[in-house]
Amino acid sequence: TSGPDGSSWTVDNGDHTVKKFTAKGEKLAEIQAEHPAKEMSGDPFCRPAHLAVCPKTGNLFVADGYSNARVHKYDPNGRLIMSWGESGTGPGQFNIAHNVCTDKDGWVYVADRESHRVQIFNSDGKFETQWTNMARPCGLYIDQAAELVYVGELGAAIGPNIKATGLGPRISIYNTSGKVLA
Repeated sequence: TSGPDGSSWTVDNGDHTVKKFTAKGEKLAEIQAEHPAKEMSGDPFCRPAHLAVCPKTGNLFVADGYSNARVHKYDPNGRLIMSWGESGTGPGQFNIAHNVCTDKDGWVYVADRESHRVQIFNSDGKFETQWTNMARPCGLYIDQAAELVYVGELGAAIGPNIKATGLGPRISIYNTSGKVLA
């Protein structure tokens, strides 16, 4: 993920870190947190999946979803501000928080992959809404200028659905109000 200063942020779910690099690949910062945190402890990080840099504030949002069920919010200097989420299928709960992105207003979109939805939060982790009826959403991208949200869906993961139609893999395009456009 690119930062406003041209840097690149990465997550490594193998060594449970978040790293910041220059455009030339020089490491500028690393967040190790508990390195690794205990599974499903809620502490950062236990196999983080993705991160987003908020274009409005520069804050980082880390989807810590493979062995945790949390989103962690960091300031631009890498200091933990807060975390939210727990394992489950209700609002604000995750069953693999897989991908995360933010819009120009600071709203946080989380691909809750195994719950087949995208959950949307304000920048303080308050649940606002969700988009459902997806086939394992795993990738998110927001075109800030057009205010379009691209949702990559994995599709059917079980044998009986292999020949089913309309289950993905696919990319669905939404506006930021949640209306499917394509």
